[in-house]
Amino acid sequence: MKQEKINKTNAARLLDQAGIKYELVPYIVDENDLSAIHIADQLNEPIEQVFKTLVLRGDKSGIFVCVVPGEEEVDLKKAAKVSGNKNCDLVAMKELLGLTGYIRGGCSPLGMKKKYPTYIHETCILYDYIYVSGGVRGLQIKADPNDLIKICEMEVCEITKS
Repeated sequence: MKQEKINKTNAARLLDQAGIKYELVPYIVDENDLSAIHIADQLNEPIEQVFKTLVLRGDKSGIFVCVVPGEEEVDLKKAAKVSGNKNCDLVAMKELLGLTGYIRGGCSPLGMKKKYPTYIHETCILYDYIYVSGGVRGLQIKADPNDLIKICEMEVCEITKS
């Protein structure tokens, strides 16, 4: 059976330019379930290694990004503290495309319209590889978390409710 060609996204092109090894992994999109849990099931991978990208707005710093394991919820108090804010909240879904260039279910920490401060949950470094969105629904990037941390200039910290 002929394998379909996967179109490279901006996120993948950034990794190419940096010489970072990664894999583009397609999955079947369910418009009624855009959750990381669904993606982990599709990839047959542990949910702890499938990370979701959340965009927040702080009262002092403005926009910043949190990358957390798929089953976890970002702790707004912890996220505010690490980002130098008193409080913060998720941006409205209607703002996501304009701020990042990405839509819900396809938001990658790589290649956003602007470079925002980015924080990734500390458990990422426990794994040889993790998944993050490839920049479109239906495509994940599988890469070494240390490479992702470096290219996105992420700060590794505890940012989930636990």
